[in-house]
Amino acid sequence: MEDHLSPAARTRAFISEPIDLPPPFTLVRLRESGDAFTHALGIAEQSGAGTLVYVGRFDLAEFAVVLEPDEPLRTARRAFYAGMAALTDALRAYAPPNKSVTIDWPDAIRIDGGLVGGGRLGWPPSVKEDEPPPWLVFGAMIRTVSVTDAELGIHPLSSALEQEGFGDAGAVQVTESFARHLMLAIDAWQVDGFGGVAREYLTRLSRERQVSRRIDENGDLLTHRIGIDKTERRDLLKALAAPSWLDPKLGGPRL
Repeated sequence: MEDHLSPAARTRAFISEPIDLPPPFTLVRLRESGDAFTHALGIAEQSGAGTLVYVGRFDLAEFAVVLEPDEPLRTARRAFYAGMAALTDALRAYAPPNKSVTIDWPDAIRIDGGLVGGGRLGWPPSVKEDEPPPWLVFGAMIRTVSVTDAELGIHPLSSALEQEGFGDAGAVQVTESFARHLMLAIDAWQVDGFGGVAREYLTRLSRERQVSRRIDENGDLLTHRIGIDKTERRDLLKALAAPSWLDPKLGGPRL
């Protein structure tokens, strides 16, 4: 996109930009005022697995995908980790050399330490933990362009793909890349079990010395500090209740 275009003009251009998704996915496009995650929750039961809701915005890659797991909710919720691994892989595919793309457990994504967005997960509230949910929705937002007038450095803990040198990688490219990598993650889970997905996700967490981590069967993060006979448990269900990266007032990633 040309830099001289106004935000409104850039948004109109992005709305009309085609999106190339793999065959299992069905695209639902919303206008820039839409909410991909909320919309996907509303249509998940009727639309079914592979439905991907996309909002046409130039400043955010915002999308949500419907999944249909075949296991109880308490373990099916681990699909969140597959979504997060796919989201980081989508960004790594366009990242400049030596740019670190990391996850703050469980849901926030940083590039070289700057927050760019994250993922979230939804499911039917009436489903019990030991019942297979009819659907899950994995939603994501990644800030592609900073639209604030503040000078760089005013918000040193936040960033955007444009600021990090991602070139022409915008909302469409991130969404397409995510869809491809999510297919790979799900295929790996089906063939080799969840262990491989867990390992891929854990490698994306910021490293800590003398610390080992694993993901429990219900999705909780178990952290063991070497030399200390104690394991810390972090509750995934509680963590997913309110996305750590999302500013409800902004309707996007925190600044």
